Amino acid sequence: MMCGNCCAFQNDYYFYVMRKIIGVASGGFTAEREISKKSGQVVFNILLDSSYECYQIDIALDQWTVEDAAGNHYPIQKGRFGFTIDGEEKQFDCIVNMIHGAPGENGQFGGYLEMLNIPHSSCPADVAALTYNKRDCLAVASAMGIPTAKRYRLNQGETISLDAIENKVGFPCFVKANRAGSSFGVYKVYDKKELQPAIEKAFEEDHQLLIESALEGREITVGVLEWKNDVHVLPITEIISENDFFDYQAKYEGKSTEITPAQLPIEWETSAKTMAKQLYIQMGLKGISRSEFIFQDGVPHLLEINTIPGMTLQSVIPQQAEAAGISLLNLLLGVIETSLAKKA
Repeated sequence: MMCGNCCAFQNDYYFYVMRKIIGVASGGFTAEREISKKSGQVVFNILLDSSYECYQIDIALDQWTVEDAAGNHYPIQKGRFGFTIDGEEKQFDCIVNMIHGAPGENGQFGGYLEMLNIPHSSCPADVAALTYNKRDCLAVASAMGIPTAKRYRLNQGETISLDAIENKVGFPCFVKANRAGSSFGVYKVYDKKELQPAIEKAFEEDHQLLIESALEGREITVGVLEWKNDVHVLPITEIISENDFFDYQAKYEGKSTEITPAQLPIEWETSAKTMAKQLYIQMGLKGISRSEFIFQDGVPHLLEINTIPGMTLQSVIPQQAEAAGISLLNLLLGVIETSLAKKA
């Protein structure tokens, strides 16, 4: 017969050995690396209050490392995406992907994890590759009946016709690096003389550009996620930038006012939420996504889809979760549990 103390010890032992190991991946290879690290740190700190065994993962060009809560570092064994502590091999049960930009948001990292059969919080690799490519994403959205701005595609090395660009999108317009986030490589252009310099600067960020007509109207962002076995749309946030548009300063340096929940006419709110949910389902998005829209004549026009939204203290998704009455811990636990369930 087993004594009570032995039973308690046995229960503690089984709890310990059965704890899921969760990795919070951040960093990456682009100009968004530092923002990603901030997002990853916030998520890691929150998950320390969970029952999971949690580690931070830094994905850099020169090395991949794991860090525990005490600040100890261990190299990643890339063949299995695991690590070793004091001779004990550790294997991740699930990865919370907080890598903004490449290789996290463009599907490369997700594809690697999928090859190893490791669940992760972001959308499938092929879907991530699509949404990270602004031009292709908008083309697919347009085919689904989602309104978008007029756009022009330009690749480095092609002949630049300023007249053709003006005729297609007009002024003002936006010149955007096609595969970048956090408003890196985005320039607002008011007339033809500003166009060539903006194109040259945007090519420093990516060799593919998207040039769009500038939509004038109220700008919103809509968070969507799988929540309790359903696709759930979070309260909408309206963005009012102090700058000319929602640029890096507006996003991360306090140069904007963010109103959550947005005070919109009910028909505007309904149409935006319907479109965001439609995009999530029909494009095969997973985890948390954030779709950006501008209202023109009362109609939401899609700007872009962010499949790994920021989780810094200035980020929108935490605001939307709070407005929905969902703690950030419960939000993250829901995403992790949904990811784990797909493997089961």
